[in-house]
Amino acid sequence: METVIYAHIDYSSTGVPFITGTQTKVEEIVLDHLAWRWDAETIHRNHPHLSLAQIHSALAYYYDHQAEMDASIEAGLQQVAQIRTGLGESPVRLKLMAQGLLA
Repeated sequence: METVIYAHIDYSSTGVPFITGTQTKVEEIVLDHLAWRWDAETIHRNHPHLSLAQIHSALAYYYDHQAEMDASIEAGLQQVAQIRTGLGESPVRLKLMAQGLLA
């Protein structure tokens, strides 16, 4: 199997891809792209510490590993849902509902 090296992408000790010289995970760039439908230029405007080359490299990495990264994103969303369920209703929300300020 051929090993592909991505310019601007390194891996943490646990194997998480991140942008070289930063603490920005590739997944963070991907989430901006997927959730907000941002293109590389828009991501760059919102993350000016990243170059367009770094952003394009992160997106290329995503599209080459899409199934794996989508599964990781989905697992993260499920974990957040479990945590929210475990926390129960927010005391602030309950108070606002009692005052008739929320439905």
